[in-house]
Amino acid sequence: MAAQPSNTRTSGIGTRGARLRTLLFVPGDRPDRIAKAYASGADGVAVDLEDAVASSAKAKARELTAASVREHGERRCIATVRINALDTGLAQDDLDALAPALPELDAVLLPKASPDHVRDLGERLGSLEEAAGVEPGRLAILPIIETAAGVLSAAAVAAAANERVHTLLFGPADLADELGLTLTVEGTELLHARSQVVLAAAAAGRAGPLDGPHFALDDSDGLSRSAALARRLGFAGKTVLHPRQLEAVHAAFAPTASDLAWAREVDQAFREAEAAGMSSIRIADGSFVDYPIARRARALLAEAGAQESGDRGAHG
Repeated sequence: MAAQPSNTRTSGIGTRGARLRTLLFVPGDRPDRIAKAYASGADGVAVDLEDAVASSAKAKARELTAASVREHGERRCIATVRINALDTGLAQDDLDALAPALPELDAVLLPKASPDHVRDLGERLGSLEEAAGVEPGRLAILPIIETAAGVLSAAAVAAAANERVHTLLFGPADLADELGLTLTVEGTELLHARSQVVLAAAAAGRAGPLDGPHFALDDSDGLSRSAALARRLGFAGKTVLHPRQLEAVHAAFAPTASDLAWAREVDQAFREAEAAGMSSIRIADGSFVDYPIARRARALLAEAGAQESGDRGAHG
């Protein structure tokens, strides 16, 4: 049977409707980098108040982050902020500082997520939205699965907080540290954990999850291989640490010419079959096609159309 293209999904947060293939992290205490990140072409930007900011700089980072989100409210990309984990005692200060920027913020990233923490954050966001006069439930939550407990409860995390959870993010660094593992480009050491995240997001009806970053910034070949693996596993995108990683990740998660040729052939043949009262056919190469395969082909074509539209908007 001919090889079929890997599964893809589209996603959007808030009113921006963008497909989230790349989420670029930037330190919250570096407003110069934040401005560049918003203009980088990333689908989303995650201003970081957690690991990228020293303890002594947290207060200043909160102030700078809120100002930057408000200042760049007209950007095209998705605006997110990674707060500190709820059990650190720092998260509420992060959220309070972000309150003036809520109308321009699309989502909050939750580190070391658990089902209880997701529900807790959902309640806190609800209170902030009410106080700010923001539409209830507008702010999405992006839980980060980065602990052994998080992996084992990923399905419950994805299903928590009603519709606030947009999708899941996979955090390999903390998980590898907890398990005493060395991260590799091949990723076999965390294959089970990655697959759990993909299955959890799909089972909860969420958008395709984002894989963690490739940490070697100068390793372009490794980045391409890592992104290709993530797509084959069912991830919809990948977090990135530097703008120069964006092109390779966008390319890895875009339908290829062969993907689209296959999808067009399947779509045309299946439309003709449906019109003739059939829903199970073979195409020219002998491959079997029924409704699930046809839906997959049509999703690829829709994704390509959405990507083309988004690219025109980004340059228009």
